[in-house]
Amino acid sequence: MEKPTDVIEYETMLLGRHVHMTARSAAGNLDRSAYILLSRLRMEGPMSIGQLSEAFGLDASTLNRQTAAMLRAGLVERIPDADGGIARKFRVTEEGTRRLEEARTEMVHGLDRVMADWSPEDVAVFAACLKRFNTDIERVSGRPWPRP
Repeated sequence: MEKPTDVIEYETMLLGRHVHMTARSAAGNLDRSAYILLSRLRMEGPMSIGQLSEAFGLDASTLNRQTAAMLRAGLVERIPDADGGIARKFRVTEEGTRRLEEARTEMVHGLDRVMADWSPEDVAVFAACLKRFNTDIERVSGRPWPRP
């Protein structure tokens, strides 16, 4: 007999696949890494590679590749550290904000289509459980995600 955590493992794998595929078709082909990085920068404001590395648990070379692609696409810009630090920070541009909002709108629209037959109560319960699941992952990993 499968344990509930076996089902959760499998279903979260599928969720990641489905969400990734939806994100690829969203607003100007904003890729998954750009979507996540732009979301974080928009919530927290400008961040350096070091700060992004700490926040995401990724090495600097990975983030350098991702931010370089975002710079080329005009989604972010490099700015001096307002606190006088040596490292330059990345800030979301107007184009980055526009593309992120388009992608988010498309994602929400897709979720609305998927859950069109769900009751409002079921949607609210799912949202609460998913938020709890994510905040517990953040607590265990020591990497909280800012929330509005």
